[in-house]
Amino acid sequence: MAAHDSPDEFSTVEDEPQRIIKVSSHTIASSSAHLESEVYGVTMASKAFSDEETISPTETTRPLAENTENGTKAVSSSTIEAEHNLSFFQAVNLYPKAVAWSMYFSLGVIMLAFDPQLLGNLYATDAFKHDFGYEYQGSYIISAPWQTALSMGNPIGQCLGALFAGLPMEWYGRKRTFLACVLGTASIVFIQFFARSAAALLVGELLGGLILGAYVVIAPAYASEVCPLALRGVLTSYVNLCFVIGQLFANGVTAGTNQRSDHWAYSIPFALQWFWVLLILPGMPFAPESPWWLARRGEMEAAERSLRRLAGKEVDVNEALSLIVETDKLEMRMQAGSTYRDVFRRINWRRTEISIGVYAIQVLSGIYLINYGTYFFQQAGLPDQQAFNMGIGFLAVGFVGTCVSWVLLEHAGRRTIYNAGLALLAILQFIIGILDCVPGYHEKTGVIWAQSSLMVVWNFIYDMTVGPVCFVILCECSATKVRAKTIAVSTAIQAILGIVMTVAIPYMINPDQANLRGKLGFFFGGLASLSLSWAFLRVPETRGRTFEELDIMFERNVPTRQFGNYDVRHLMNA
Repeated sequence: MAAHDSPDEFSTVEDEPQRIIKVSSHTIASSSAHLESEVYGVTMASKAFSDEETISPTETTRPLAENTENGTKAVSSSTIEAEHNLSFFQAVNLYPKAVAWSMYFSLGVIMLAFDPQLLGNLYATDAFKHDFGYEYQGSYIISAPWQTALSMGNPIGQCLGALFAGLPMEWYGRKRTFLACVLGTASIVFIQFFARSAAALLVGELLGGLILGAYVVIAPAYASEVCPLALRGVLTSYVNLCFVIGQLFANGVTAGTNQRSDHWAYSIPFALQWFWVLLILPGMPFAPESPWWLARRGEMEAAERSLRRLAGKEVDVNEALSLIVETDKLEMRMQAGSTYRDVFRRINWRRTEISIGVYAIQVLSGIYLINYGTYFFQQAGLPDQQAFNMGIGFLAVGFVGTCVSWVLLEHAGRRTIYNAGLALLAILQFIIGILDCVPGYHEKTGVIWAQSSLMVVWNFIYDMTVGPVCFVILCECSATKVRAKTIAVSTAIQAILGIVMTVAIPYMINPDQANLRGKLGFFFGGLASLSLSWAFLRVPETRGRTFEELDIMFERNVPTRQFGNYDVRHLMNA
């Protein structure tokens, strides 16, 4: 990424101590994925450039010129090289507070993941089925229509909440928006906790979902605004780990309460959502606001204070702040836009398509089966308690898989990990479907356990590849100026597909409906195969690229399979 230091400051890449300190000072700015509101974009544009002023594709590949207004200097090639050579552990050492606060803002995603996973497990809880369901062939079940209705709150919330989250984030900041969402979640849990009818619970799920949908926009946006290039893959993929933690927490809680015969079997899990609220609230007064948001509002002193709280003492905060301002101006001149309409403009469309595609594939490859994991194991033929235990193991391996993905991200390309993982997911789904067709399925315990075990393996592969890498590609491929809105649009479209699955899966898996059991593997295996074909043709390799380099390659329409080896650095100093 471009930094505004004179060439003699980085005479060689090997000038280790001084080089690392200087690189870190601009990394927090250059790696940031900042969010732009329509109102502020117009204000800044009117101050810095005329509406007609643009940069041609050739001009955007040149180094930034000397700027007498804020003192930023032309970019040296050694600065670009130094940023590429900044290691993961060097970045952690220089930005420990940025890492910690990024993880703090991701806690909301745990609440987002907890809710639908909890509902999926409650469908397999006897007390919940007795109080909210009806008797069918001697036992109680939740009807498919009510399963669909209750499960609809989360995806609807992701759709609407994500689209609307961008507005308060720009009006009031990331910190205040996050605080409002946490307080809103705390209030809505009261409805869920005291609900004793399906209709009352539905109201709680719908209202809660509207707030929960905002967390998945806030977390990656904040992380990408404060993390350096060397940490970008890990901190953005950490969002996936938060999803796994939320799901694992829900499985663990219901495994411990499902044997109760009273309402506490489901009231205790609902009440434990307040745990995350109590964990988050004490830290809010100390949380730093995004320096990008403060700088765009003209609050330079506040932005500088925020940078000092995020970076180590070795970092040159004044230089980092000037880079934020200069980068913002450059992107305005490129006219990438900052509105929802600009997300779909021709200049951004390829990047938007990739962002939407990789996020939608999470649903198409079968991720919504995780929410029904315990219920799926029951329908496959496992005893109730073993089904709950399998559900915990199911997500525990997902936790391990996400941690393994961090190692893979450091040593392999995003495109390679994503496509290889998607291929394995499709193969596993087809095998699960084939096993369900074995004659005398219910009498063959070995086949049932093999099928359930393959689902656990499937989840490990998913959380090692497609799950976490999706968030990395989403943040790296989306256009910087409309990144927040691209995340919001991608989340909304993924949620719409989620709504379709929420409607379809109960009818496909319920014993009083299609009762497909493991034959769902044929359905999701086919969708994963189609997704793999698209990903091979459209998902580029973005590993090790600064945001400027990605801007140039997308603007020059570099073919997908040439991204990994494309030489762009000479263009930036041409």
